[in-house]
Amino acid sequence: MTELSGILLLTVVLALLFDFSNGWHDCANAVATVVSTRVLSPLAAVLLAGVLNIAGAFFSTAVAKMIGGGIVFPDAITNTVVAAAMGGAILWNFLTLMLGLPTSSSHALIGGLVGSAVAHGGWVVVQFNGLRKILEAMILSPLLGFGIGFLLMVLVSWVFFRVHRGVANKVFSRLQIVSASFMAFSHGANDAQKVMGVITLALVASGHLTSTEVPTWVIVACALAMGLGTIVGGWRIIRTLGIKMVKLEPVHGFCAETAAASVLLFTAHFGLPVSTTHTITSAILGVGSTKRLSAVRWGVTNKIFSAWVFTLPGAALLGAGVYVLLASFM
Repeated sequence: MTELSGILLLTVVLALLFDFSNGWHDCANAVATVVSTRVLSPLAAVLLAGVLNIAGAFFSTAVAKMIGGGIVFPDAITNTVVAAAMGGAILWNFLTLMLGLPTSSSHALIGGLVGSAVAHGGWVVVQFNGLRKILEAMILSPLLGFGIGFLLMVLVSWVFFRVHRGVANKVFSRLQIVSASFMAFSHGANDAQKVMGVITLALVASGHLTSTEVPTWVIVACALAMGLGTIVGGWRIIRTLGIKMVKLEPVHGFCAETAAASVLLFTAHFGLPVSTTHTITSAILGVGSTKRLSAVRWGVTNKIFSAWVFTLPGAALLGAGVYVLLASFM
């Protein structure tokens, strides 16, 4: 790795801090259900999720390449733009973390990047075709999460209809450890790559790279940052997802995690940076809806949906604001 300039080093540090905050903020995605159903203790759950987040980060670099070259034109931006994008996304993550809202770190990252890029060079620097594909996937993924979660829960209920409730809970308590592991791995496979793409974009913008191929040191650094963030954990969000929104049993956790993880690995394979938070939250809603619609606490859910709506524009405004601030000192 060649020597990094001051602004590039700042960008890399901010990107890794965002990755850490992503793991911290999105820890609930992997462990909320397994903690709320008391299958694992909070400490055991976050340690398991942290290790598998790191492993998942090495799954592919397709998402990283999309983030690095599919949202804005790499040759039209600077490292100040990328640093500002990270700053805006981090501010949004910590704001929603303090409010206990499981918003999308993916939306925050993309919003921050678009906002800072537009503040720098106008809308011409945005690749609208790539952005459209990402937004379409982000809309589709929660719908798939809800639908697969609902259908999987119906199927499991039908298969285990005559099995005693106590026996079924023991079986799914063990199976949920597998599904939580699957979810943690898929979270690392999807979310860690987004920051890999940002750092790669910064390296291309500064002339350190000539393509969006992700260097090995970037993969390792992002994997460790996200894993450590996950181990720290976001306990307020775990409470919102795993307890406040719908009461879960091990079978529900297994179905929700399996549904969400399947969607995440599928989209990661095709390089689509979807929202882990949206997908698992919708899967939980789908599973909870099989009981009856009133089983879902829609007041909490509406609050979450409202936060989703404001994430892209909110992070974009923060990214633009941070860019203006940084540019005034450059």
